[in-house]
Amino acid sequence: MQPPIGLIAGGGGLPLLEARGMRAAGRRIVGVGLRGHFDPALPDLCDVFKTAGIVQLGRWIRLLRRYGAVETVMVGTVRKTRMYDPFRFIRYIPDLRGAQLWFMRVRNDRRPDAVLSAVADEMAQSGITMIDSTQYIGQHMTDPGTLGRVKPTADQSADMQFALPIIKRMGDLDIGQSIAVRDREVIAVEAIEGTDRMIERAGSLCRVGGWTLVKVAKPQQDMRFDVPTVGPTTIEMLHQHRAKCLALEAGKVIMVDREQMLALADKHGIAVVGIDLAAAD
Repeated sequence: MQPPIGLIAGGGGLPLLEARGMRAAGRRIVGVGLRGHFDPALPDLCDVFKTAGIVQLGRWIRLLRRYGAVETVMVGTVRKTRMYDPFRFIRYIPDLRGAQLWFMRVRNDRRPDAVLSAVADEMAQSGITMIDSTQYIGQHMTDPGTLGRVKPTADQSADMQFALPIIKRMGDLDIGQSIAVRDREVIAVEAIEGTDRMIERAGSLCRVGGWTLVKVAKPQQDMRFDVPTVGPTTIEMLHQHRAKCLALEAGKVIMVDREQMLALADKHGIAVVGIDLAAAD
């Protein structure tokens, strides 16, 4: 019998999608839900479910080892801006291993790739391998081409092409995965605030609407973590803030609740397009 697989879960619908994919593959799941983030429906999808703080790395490892997991996936959103709240040291009390990582290993570079790579290394030292987070959800990756009924306009297609070299450079620098453009001008770029907050900002800056959101993976994307993800909430946010096109990198962006997402896009007149970056080059 295969050993159970770990699932370290932040917020949003992606951990639910991951758990269903694991169960469909016959895997037993040891879930570790990050407090204040995980979906309340997740425990019912796991064989074992425990909670931990977002900087309690030692507890993550102890729980996975206690229940026999030697591989794990880490997915879901974490509200990174809270790490800079005035009371962050009260809200997020690290355990010893988490403190050593945060204040020693990554003290000079706390961009997502640096932090998550350090987490993966710490787990590997304890005999737990962090695996490709798309292994059990391959059917939910973005396909190339127009994905809904609404087709992009010529202007929107030109905006996509304009945005690609810029967002690739952003990815090289590990700044963010999304950019908002209109009429070949950058409206907003994503940083620590995350995609939803960036969409709000783009809408406030481009009040005439009609802008395009482009979301891609980093050029050297580590598929174990921080894989770009969109879902129905993304479409609702785009509609609320007057965007009219969503361009996603084919094969590298996860679509959560794909059918619902595309139905909403059609309803709101938003074009959803999968871009094959190899062909675009």
